[in-house]
Amino acid sequence: MTDERGGLRERLVQVAMEMLAEGASELSLRSVARAAGVSAMAPYRHFPDKAALLSAVADAGFVMLRASLEAADAEVSGREALVAQGLAYLAFARAHPALFRLMFSGVCETPEPGDAGGSAYAVLARRVERIVPAAHAAVATTAAWAIVHGLAMLALDGRAAAGQQEAGAVLALFAHGLGGAD
Repeated sequence: MTDERGGLRERLVQVAMEMLAEGASELSLRSVARAAGVSAMAPYRHFPDKAALLSAVADAGFVMLRASLEAADAEVSGREALVAQGLAYLAFARAHPALFRLMFSGVCETPEPGDAGGSAYAVLARRVERIVPAAHAAVATTAAWAIVHGLAMLALDGRAAAGQQEAGAVLALFAHGLGGAD
């Protein structure tokens, strides 16, 4: 029975993510239950309320984002890996705009960048720490995140149509402007 419950929880999160991707205007426990083909009460075994469901969806989004950043970081090294991470971040935001907005809406129980080693932010921080002197790593990481998140939000809001090439140029300008040995 525990496996069933764990499976249902994952299923509900997945269905909610799919509903977000399809443009659902309102996610509720009932609408997610209906879409998952379970009783209206079934989600309450896993989520006390809508906020808990949305938090779980956002947390799943951060897991996906972290995987994207890790994959980009593994493709190249040094400053180019920082640029690759930025492009992966932007691609994730464009591919999952509703999920991305939800992730940064404050619904998470453990919002980024707070989660130490396992967070998407930590992937960025580790890369920056390899580029800049330790005394500047925290500030440089915040700057890198601000730039890439700003690019993502501008793109999602239709304020900047920065394509891959232009975003890459912005990110390369920042990465190569960082002090350090790399």
